[in-house]
Amino acid sequence: MIRWWSCLRTALHFALIEQARNRLALLIVLLFVPLWTTLAFEVVAKPPLRFHLRPVDRWLVMDANILTQITGALQALTLVIAFMMFIATARSALFDRRLVQAGYPRSCLAAAKCVTLVLVAAVVAVYATAWTHMLWHPAQPVVFAAGMFTGALTYGAFGIVLSAVLRSELAGMFLAIMTSSIDLLLQNPMINPNADSPVVRYLPAHGAVQASVTAGALHTVPWSSLLLGSGWAVGMAALGMTAFAVRTRTQLPPALQVAERHAGPGVTSTVGTP
Repeated sequence: MIRWWSCLRTALHFALIEQARNRLALLIVLLFVPLWTTLAFEVVAKPPLRFHLRPVDRWLVMDANILTQITGALQALTLVIAFMMFIATARSALFDRRLVQAGYPRSCLAAAKCVTLVLVAAVVAVYATAWTHMLWHPAQPVVFAAGMFTGALTYGAFGIVLSAVLRSELAGMFLAIMTSSIDLLLQNPMINPNADSPVVRYLPAHGAVQASVTAGALHTVPWSSLLLGSGWAVGMAALGMTAFAVRTRTQLPPALQVAERHAGPGVTSTVGTP
């Protein structure tokens, strides 16, 4: 057990380093999230829109710019976290296989990725909530951040899944953009007048949107939506960890196996993530 925790600390250290090296994603977080939330609040028209809150089964009337800002902030978070996890997991694929061959448990490496995802999603969700609070005051800021957090978790896990089936960073970015855009635009009543359609309930970010809007306007805790968002996050993470386990069982190409044999047993301790 002590060795397992030691492996977890080492794997988590490398995972966090890989995230810190992704300067493009960090730049998007620092600039795009506040820019989009501010523009949505200041530029989008403010006609009142009706929004169906499923956790309390009632209709809410809210300004269009606030609804657009909530869905826009979620879209920014889901896109950024999905991209960050896709890039980090894809770039560390070879290193992960080397760690497994060196004796690191797959469960340890998978746990490190899950912890990294939770930490990154939590930080970005709090950051987005803080910017939102500068423009208007959600009724329940902590619950609002929790709604953002569940959406970020879901799409971060989706990024891990994408890394198992795609090798192109451009393809991963494109799928993350298209999926999160379709998901969240369909739930914005300003863009989709039929945003209360029963079909919308099956979209991955539905729980996150419902929880965030409810927390922004009411003092009722939307437990059902938070649980729905958490369920999507856990399910997607389980799928991502399964894909990760399958990928790390893949043998290295013969040329790399020969290179590692010639490099000697100490090679795994000096190989960092690209």
